[in-house]
Amino acid sequence: MNPRVVRGFSAGAKAYERARPDYPEAAVKFVARTFDLGPGKIVVDVAAGTGKWTRRLLDTGATVVAVEPLPAMRQVFEEAVPTVPVFAGTAEATGLPDASADLVTVAQAFHWFDVPSALNEFKRILRPGGGLAIIWNVRKEGTGWRLRARHLLDEYRPKTYGHYSGKGWKKAFTPDSGFSRLHVWRYANHQTLDRSAIEDRYRSLSYVSALPPKRLEELMRRLGRILDDELARNHSNEFTIPYRGSVYWSKLKEPAGPRRRARADALSLPV
Repeated sequence: MNPRVVRGFSAGAKAYERARPDYPEAAVKFVARTFDLGPGKIVVDVAAGTGKWTRRLLDTGATVVAVEPLPAMRQVFEEAVPTVPVFAGTAEATGLPDASADLVTVAQAFHWFDVPSALNEFKRILRPGGGLAIIWNVRKEGTGWRLRARHLLDEYRPKTYGHYSGKGWKKAFTPDSGFSRLHVWRYANHQTLDRSAIEDRYRSLSYVSALPPKRLEELMRRLGRILDDELARNHSNEFTIPYRGSVYWSKLKEPAGPRRRARADALSLPV
């Protein structure tokens, strides 16, 4: 992972937990239905962050484990989701046993991966018939204060910085990737935050948190003026951000020969 991204997510872990959006029940039910989740199934949530999506997976009744490379994120995760073990692996090297999962999920992080390497790792840890679900909450920023905030952020975003709206990651799902073609299911989502929380929402962006202190202070001061204008116009301390939600999903192609299934209790061991 890019060192700037590591610094940003490490510095912004608490803001991430406070202000990033949750995921609606409809998205959880869709994933559970598509992959027949329930007791006896094992889900690995990769790049789990602070556990925003992980905790929703618990509603499916499946056994859930998490993989998160950044210590600062894992610390917040352990406080927020104490019942789920979280391992210090990466998407490209989870450290989990072969054939140990029925489903791999990735929420809001797939664009950071070396995708071909990650898909090879997912093939290794998935059982025959297993699958992959990639979940996105994408901000809708087309009007008003949200558009002004987007233009402001564009001034501070590195030009080479990865972005989840890019489609490059989809190209790795080739006929010889080991996965079926990608399917997509859409959902609507939104969050309503007060002034302090909306500042945290933008501060939680990794390239924002990674800014030098003076640049970060400058950005937040300019963002504050945008929020002040909206407060004066709308006479409300609530800011709503709508999202376009997507679940991209694929299933593992059947291997040529049998694969050993790891015991469920193997995943409770330190990695």
